[in-house]
Amino acid sequence: MTLTLYNTLTRRQEPFATVEPGKVKMYYCGVTVYDYCHLGHARACIVWDVVRRYLQFIGYEVRYIQNFTDIDDKILNRAREEHSTMEAVADRYIQAYFEDMGRLGIKEADEYPRATHTMNGIQRLIHELEHKGFAYPADGDVYYAVRHFDGYGKLSGRKLDDLQAGASDRVNVQDLEYQKKKDPFDFALWKAAKPGEPAWESPWGKGRPGWHIECSAMVRDRLGETIDIHAGGADLIFPHHENEIAQSEAVTGKPLANYWLHNGMVKVDGEKMSKSLGNFITIRELLDRGVEPMAVRLFVLTAQYRKPIDFTNDAIAAATNGWHTLREGLLFGYQHSQVIGTGNQPISNSYFERFTEAVNDDFNFPGGLAVIFELAKELIREGNIIVHQGKTETPTDELLKTWQTLVTLAGVLGLEAKPEAETPVNDGLGDGEIEDLIQKRQAARKAKNFSEGDRIRDELLAKGVTLIDSREGTRWHRS
Repeated sequence: MTLTLYNTLTRRQEPFATVEPGKVKMYYCGVTVYDYCHLGHARACIVWDVVRRYLQFIGYEVRYIQNFTDIDDKILNRAREEHSTMEAVADRYIQAYFEDMGRLGIKEADEYPRATHTMNGIQRLIHELEHKGFAYPADGDVYYAVRHFDGYGKLSGRKLDDLQAGASDRVNVQDLEYQKKKDPFDFALWKAAKPGEPAWESPWGKGRPGWHIECSAMVRDRLGETIDIHAGGADLIFPHHENEIAQSEAVTGKPLANYWLHNGMVKVDGEKMSKSLGNFITIRELLDRGVEPMAVRLFVLTAQYRKPIDFTNDAIAAATNGWHTLREGLLFGYQHSQVIGTGNQPISNSYFERFTEAVNDDFNFPGGLAVIFELAKELIREGNIIVHQGKTETPTDELLKTWQTLVTLAGVLGLEAKPEAETPVNDGLGDGEIEDLIQKRQAARKAKNFSEGDRIRDELLAKGVTLIDSREGTRWHRS
């Protein structure tokens, strides 16, 4: 099955075809760095991380760019509160971003452009918009003339006349910015400097860029005039992505992106997450309370990426249980290497085909997870047989292939498990010493001294040795 994607722009699912064969140019609207990242950021970053991984898995060369908005009113407000600077606040939360995403196993993007490092590109784009009649200066500000762009509203489906009717009661005619605009829906490309705020020299006077123009400039500078995938949260469709299209396409006359993809929002116990409701959860807060990072990834991937997802205690508990099952399957090859051996086996064609058939349907990660869990449960069953019987009827090369297929497909989703670092959990007990203790336990049980038999069993268990009694005798393995 060919990869097909739901395109917000066309409102339908379409076959995926890239501008340049075999290569994907992908841009994700990143975070505004004034606070720690929250669950909404976690979902978005996990989803687009896995999209990138999957595209690479099926053979594409992906150039993945993610920006940081490092000049914004929220950042300036935080700097004032902390008697700090915009740069210091942005740098601190960018560092925190990398720490949090690293804990979630999110691979770094190829590049992280920052708005404050893209001033030349921003000013060049504004100048071109002004030259083409899509922008006008007004007392140190520069505004985009929305009604001059015929395609405005094509991404969100909104019509300016409808928006104007709905906004008529909310317009404040005394607002200075409103008075500068030729039309209420025009938006700022450049903002005149205010006392005490950072500012940059420009042809329109000292000031700073508007939010929307930053992404248009960064996409163009890093990836070119038309990219394959522009991704972000559904909350960015309007006005941010709508305005990006208007800015970029007015200058180039070309599509900014061929596919617009948007992830759904995160709710907490059915409510929109907000600080005012007291349900605002940061990534580090969640992980510091003991929730496993891979369980968070699994929680995110169990939902269709475009749909809302509800974070509840029950949901994260279910994801944790699911992760423990998957982890047991992922550790199979390490725990039973003496039975299945080592080496590289090609992954199973049948599982590969079922996995890609599922995920090719608009990144259906839940469908891909179903295939992965099937593999994990099969390996867990085989592991139990090996532990209790010391062998299995399944050919060992087939088991090795199944395990390596699981590791590969789970890795596409960023779900990985490694054995914990070796520690002397058995207090250095050698195989001979373990066998001696087992003999003593059997003698105690034969003499009906069951308490002594239980004591020896518990002593071995405390030292990392599990006993399994069967009709054939007692077997043991190190845990």
